[in-house]
Amino acid sequence: MFRDVLLAGAGGFAGSALRFAISCALSSAAASWGFPVGTLLVNGIGSFAIGLLWAALPAGGWQVLAVAGFCGGFTTFSTFSLESLRLLRSGATGLALAYVVGSAVLCVLLAWAGVAAAGRWVR
Repeated sequence: MFRDVLLAGAGGFAGSALRFAISCALSSAAASWGFPVGTLLVNGIGSFAIGLLWAALPAGGWQVLAVAGFCGGFTTFSTFSLESLRLLRSGATGLALAYVVGSAVLCVLLAWAGVAAAGRWVR
């Protein structure tokens, strides 16, 4: 278990660092377009990568490093995408739809609540 935690941490470090580098590289494009192109790109790449790596790698160390670690650090949206796909593939279409819509609505509302809470604390 401890080995898997270290592998996930190492992969997460690499994924987070790459996400930051991509965001920095695309920050001027995002500013000029008024659209978070870096985030969209990272989420798309991460979603493709997590599907590919989860299907291609055997369960165990390399999968932990690549899927939970790297992809999880690169973008948690990739994990969300994989979980949604797994619900769909298991035939739980209603649950998948509820998860997708519920996650989007809940997370936007919670981000708003966090901003509102910070506004009250930082006066």
